[in-house]
Amino acid sequence: MSNGKICYVEIPSDDVERSARFYVEVFGWTVRIRGDGQRAFDDSTGAVSGSWVLGRPPQRQPGMLTYIMVDSIEQALGQVTAAGGTVVTPLTPLHAAGEAFATFADPGGNVVGLYQQPRT
Repeated sequence: MSNGKICYVEIPSDDVERSARFYVEVFGWTVRIRGDGQRAFDDSTGAVSGSWVLGRPPQRQPGMLTYIMVDSIEQALGQVTAAGGTVVTPLTPLHAAGEAFATFADPGGNVVGLYQQPRT
């Protein structure tokens, strides 16, 4: 294990099943049931895991913002809206060719970032 690596994320949700479907449909995350019966996820790389938590307010005004890396922000935003999320900040190009970011709100109201690396 690498010291200081982010490894676990808790996502507030008022409907765990809806949230799980959203992240599976949009990002291809793997959803599983832990030994304690809690629904959990692993991201598409298998490097970050986490769970959805009830009884915690959504992160609508992020202080610390989590970004999910995608191949195409344009495509990801289409999947976000098709799966019940909303675009908060549209695709915003950065300095390098193809590098961009955007933000969206998941169906539970959490604001999350999208990041697209520069194209080579």
